[in-house]
Amino acid sequence: MAPGARGSSPTSIQATVIEELRGRIISGAIEPGTPLAELALAEEFGVSRTPVREALKQLQTEGLIEIRPRVGTFVAAPSRREITELFEMKELLEGAAARLLAQRGRVPEIERLERNLRESDEAVARDDRERYAELVHEFHGLLVQGADNHKLEAHYRTLMNQLAYPRLVMTSLNQPGRALQSDREHHHVLELVIAKDGDSAERVMREHVRESRRALLAGLPLTGPSARARNGVASVP
Repeated sequence: MAPGARGSSPTSIQATVIEELRGRIISGAIEPGTPLAELALAEEFGVSRTPVREALKQLQTEGLIEIRPRVGTFVAAPSRREITELFEMKELLEGAAARLLAQRGRVPEIERLERNLRESDEAVARDDRERYAELVHEFHGLLVQGADNHKLEAHYRTLMNQLAYPRLVMTSLNQPGRALQSDREHHHVLELVIAKDGDSAERVMREHVRESRRALLAGLPLTGPSARARNGVASVP
C-alpha cells in the first residue's frame, strides 16, 4: 500500500517517506550527489509534496541530504575530511561501547557476537566480502547494543546514518588483506570483552576503527586540485 493510501495519517505518511529515503541513501541505492526532486518523489510515493518536503528537511537535519537554495536538493557526498571526522567520533563511541560491554559480563549480546564471528570466519575463508561486510555492520551494532547505554546508542545510530557505513565498508574491505585483518581484530576485541578487560577492549576497539578508516581512505578516489592536476585537468580556484 502506498504511503498516501486512505487511512494513513499525515504523520505516518511522512515517517514512511523518511524511512524509505533514509534506507535508500544509507544502502547506496541512491548515490551521493544524486538530485532529489520533490515532485518526482511525491508521484513515486503517491502523496502530496508536503510530506516529501518535510521528509527532506528531516533528512537534511540528519546530514543525509543537502538542500541548496535556488539550486536543488541532493544526496550528501561527505568529503574526506568529513569522513575522517565521523570516523573519529565512531572510534570514541565504539571504544566506549567495548568498555561498557566488558563490564556487563555474560550478556546475550556476547553469544550473538560469538556466532557473528563464526560466520565471519567462514565468509572470509571463502572470500565472500559482501557477506562479510554485512557481518561487520552487525558486529559493530551488537557491540553498541551490548553496552546498554541508550544515549550512546542513539548518538551512534545518527553517526552511522551520516556516515552511510554500509555504502563505504566495501571500499575498506577491498583493500588487500583487510578482510582477514579486520576479522582478527574483531576476535581480539571480543576476547578482551569476555575477559572483562575494559581498558584493553576500548584501546583495541579504537585501534580497529582507525585501521578501518585508513583502509577506507586508501580506497577512496582522490579529489581536489592535486588529483585534477594529476589527471591533466586544470584546478578551479
